[in-house]
Amino acid sequence: MLVLGIESSCDETGIALYHPDRGIVAHSLYSQVKLHAQYGGVVPELASRDHIRKISPLIQETLQKGGYTMAQLEGIAFTKGPGLMGALMVGAATGRSLGLALGIPTIGVHHMEGHLLAPMLEDEVPAFPFLALLVSGGHTLLVQVNALGDYQVLGESLDDAVGEAFDKTAKLLGLAYPGGPALAALAQQGTAERYTFPRPMTTVPGLDFSFSGLKTHVMTTWKESDQSEQTKADIAHAFETAAIDTLVKKCRRALKQTGLTRLVVAGGVGANQLLREQLATLESSNGTKTYFPRPEYCTDNGAMIAYAGYCRLAAGECEGDSFQPLARWSLESLQAPA
Repeated sequence: MLVLGIESSCDETGIALYHPDRGIVAHSLYSQVKLHAQYGGVVPELASRDHIRKISPLIQETLQKGGYTMAQLEGIAFTKGPGLMGALMVGAATGRSLGLALGIPTIGVHHMEGHLLAPMLEDEVPAFPFLALLVSGGHTLLVQVNALGDYQVLGESLDDAVGEAFDKTAKLLGLAYPGGPALAALAQQGTAERYTFPRPMTTVPGLDFSFSGLKTHVMTTWKESDQSEQTKADIAHAFETAAIDTLVKKCRRALKQTGLTRLVVAGGVGANQLLREQLATLESSNGTKTYFPRPEYCTDNGAMIAYAGYCRLAAGECEGDSFQPLARWSLESLQAPA
């Protein structure tokens, strides 16, 4: 079954083709970073309009890359939620309309399920069950994954997601949008010993996260400092170290609590080099096997939607005559295919 995947939940238009015998045949991604940079964050209406402009050309481009025609498609998957409603509507309407026109099944995919399954696109794939750390601009979750559609959220952020905390901290320090990668790059120039920031919620029981206090600590430290370039780098280093250490400690706690030995890391922050290094240390210390998707599959992309959609379509699921994108959609509300 050749499946077209469409991702349009926020500020990236991702298109991909998946075939079970060939894997990801082709994929294309258009980022709206330059469009939103002047506003310091995503403007939903602009995001929706840009998806409308880019989605059809990207579908054609991806089909050409893969050497297929529209008539050869056997299924279509689109991101149904969660995300920005206007942006989701573009992808959902496009996917559903194409499916009706071609007479092929379509399926709406949960964005976070796509991230959860992204490591399945690599040569070495994790077996069920496993623990997943989903870290992005909108989500920070620890999830026990028992099977496709069988998910138990063990912990989540009570305020800012870790990716959002990276971006907001970068903005406090005057870094350009998108702030997360810029802050991580600046942190490499920082002095390790100068500042030590708190690791929030690591001294209390549980697996939930909170990063707003860490962000406030950065703001206070910066305002009271000499605000030199070196101080900016030192604060960036202290923030990144504290945030990543918090994630690693919570992963260690979750692995011990569940008894699981496989850890999947997905989402945009999964591309952070320090996080990868620290989790590699965790892997060597307690026998845990850690799985990362390649960096291009950490951020939002059509490949993960095409694969997740294939899994659902191959199990006999499909979208009904009507469809409704969901700006909010609990991961635990999903069900395993019948």
